[in-house]
Amino acid sequence: MTAPLDDDAPPATAASKRSKGAPDAAPALKAWVVLARAYLAISRHVAADVARHDLTASEFGILEALYHKGPLPLGDLQKKILVTSGGVTYLVNRLAAKGLITRESFPGDKRSRFAVLTPEGSALIKQIFPAHAKRLTKVMGALSPKEQKRLTGLLRTLGKDAEREPTTRERPKGKPRLS
Repeated sequence: MTAPLDDDAPPATAASKRSKGAPDAAPALKAWVVLARAYLAISRHVAADVARHDLTASEFGILEALYHKGPLPLGDLQKKILVTSGGVTYLVNRLAAKGLITRESFPGDKRSRFAVLTPEGSALIKQIFPAHAKRLTKVMGALSPKEQKRLTGLLRTLGKDAEREPTTRERPKGKPRLS
């Protein structure tokens, strides 16, 4: 059983915080829990806000990306909203069924299909984005704009470093596969 990660918890002894030879993991574990809880709390606001317009957060993400970036190949859209290729296909199909986006080919690029806002999709995102941005600004308002910029930089550094670190499913380079 692990010790509670609350600030009000009694201090743990050095021995209980460390495993043999391992660096102190408590700050990393605490940061992860706090980050995850903050993400979930803010995500609930995002989901509630876009649900008022019969959209999921991922559908809204597609509309917002197309609104700000213009037509995008589905692969680029997938990377922007952080879903699988099957997930982006599903979401694009749903938005197309709602009449909010279309798939189009562009001259000179016959292999790629681009997601494009329809006039209805463009009108919807233009209407709802300002209020959505205002709501997120309010939700993030516990931090000053300067603190938000610092947080953005810290999270970017954290994310880029985590991307470089192999996951448990990846084999370190140069290590043979055991079969």
